[in-house]
Amino acid sequence: MLVSKKELINQKLKSIKVEDLKELAESLGESVAGNGSDIIKRIIDKSSEDIDEFIKRKYQSQIKERQRIISDEDLKQELMKVESISWGVVQGQLDQKIQKEYVRRFVRYNDLVNGVKNKLHDDITNYVIATWYNHWTTVLIEDYISQHPRVIPTLKNYKGIDIFFDGQPLDLKITYLPRNYSLEEAIKNPKELVIWLYENQGAQRFGADNRFFVVLASKDNLEESWKLKRDFNFVFSKISDFLDKTTVSKKDEIIFSFDRKTYTAISKILIITK
Repeated sequence: MLVSKKELINQKLKSIKVEDLKELAESLGESVAGNGSDIIKRIIDKSSEDIDEFIKRKYQSQIKERQRIISDEDLKQELMKVESISWGVVQGQLDQKIQKEYVRRFVRYNDLVNGVKNKLHDDITNYVIATWYNHWTTVLIEDYISQHPRVIPTLKNYKGIDIFFDGQPLDLKITYLPRNYSLEEAIKNPKELVIWLYENQGAQRFGADNRFFVVLASKDNLEESWKLKRDFNFVFSKISDFLDKTTVSKKDEIIFSFDRKTYTAISKILIITK
């Protein structure tokens, strides 16, 4: 739901690490004594512009730390080397697959070893490549969003919040159009897609937080949508256009059901197609 300006500043401060909070407090002329909550109480009424500027500067430092390992351009080139995406193993079910299809199936040692070499090795390789690709493409897109002038990023995880945009906390979700979901219908009724995404999330990862969905869909072949995720220039331009113009308001409120309970959330959605 929409949060007040006071709560917004509180959430921003709670998304800052204690050591960074002390640095912020010191720069604002306040005592650094006590724990994080003590420091927040002393600086919560300070200029929101000063707080935002501090967060942005620290976030840039985090990005530069990663870029010392590999530049964004080099990382993009590495991601272009992926020729296909095949999960092989359902995410979070690797141990279950090994137990069911190998440990409890084979009774002879040589059959087990051959089974692992002939099938499991490829499944795991495909899984690792797919998760690696998904992770680093997401990192680049999230960093781009977080550096937009109207966005304030978080410096640590707090209640699933990734960014603050237009005065509201949002959890970033970069995903693809669900299987068997009509692209035409999604574009026509994006709010219905948002409700679907909330209602069909896994129980272990359930959340009713405010969210910003970036949904990627290849018009010619939805199975090839993963390639669109690394078309960074195109994706970034669409994100910039969206963030430049959109606002967050009561109109973005959605009501959804999960496990026989009803929830309310604020959500924005950007469907990127090509």
